[in-house]
Amino acid sequence: MPNGSIYVPKDEKFTGASPQNLYETFWFAGRKNRIRVRAAVTFAGFVIGNLVGSRLGLNMFAAGLGLAALAGGTDLFIAWRLHERTAVWRGRRRGEVRTGRLLRLGLRRHGYRVMDGRAVPGEASIDHLVIGPGGLWIVDNEAWSPDTLIARYGERLFFDEKFGTSVAKGLISAAGSMAALLTKETGIELSIAPVLAVHGGKIKARGGVLHGEGLTVSYPGRVTRWIRTHGSMELTEEQIDLLARTAARILRRMS
Repeated sequence: MPNGSIYVPKDEKFTGASPQNLYETFWFAGRKNRIRVRAAVTFAGFVIGNLVGSRLGLNMFAAGLGLAALAGGTDLFIAWRLHERTAVWRGRRRGEVRTGRLLRLGLRRHGYRVMDGRAVPGEASIDHLVIGPGGLWIVDNEAWSPDTLIARYGERLFFDEKFGTSVAKGLISAAGSMAALLTKETGIELSIAPVLAVHGGKIKARGGVLHGEGLTVSYPGRVTRWIRTHGSMELTEEQIDLLARTAARILRRMS
């Protein structure tokens, strides 16, 4: 049926609701159950702490309290992390701000420069340009629902059942245009590797990083390590400085 099933009555609470609103609705609806589970985990920690304390000759009550606090705190942290991972998708955070902060924190002390919101004049912008001892990268951000499966089959990328070709081609094209322009202006023969930082979704790959169709897809927290360990060039400090100054001069800055 185009407008729903004749066998399932409509629920007006969800009519016209966005996936983000539905996620929030179900998240808060499950709050009582999460609290019950956390209470059970905390109690189990207290009991186990008492048993461990008695075997080790420790204060049983103190050991129980300590393990109970650890168990309950861990359960709370896991729940918070699960919810926080959807913040960009829900519109509560800006993906480029989060990734930019992570890039600076993880790369600046290793001699990398991070530039935000740059574009070749007349072309689409990218969120971050990274220049460092191992080469150059562009990093873009996308948000996906938490149940989206991101995987590679053969050499093709998939976002659930959708091909990732259009996403890969767009970033590869931007990387090629930027590399050609910087090569022309500086005389340094360059290639730029494109990276997509995904906020939400489930990346089906060891370490949360996969590569396909010329594009690297990664969780934001894994991008810095990927960049530091997958350099394709050896740039001197003088070359890095020249490239950064040239990029600042010729690449259009996006607000």
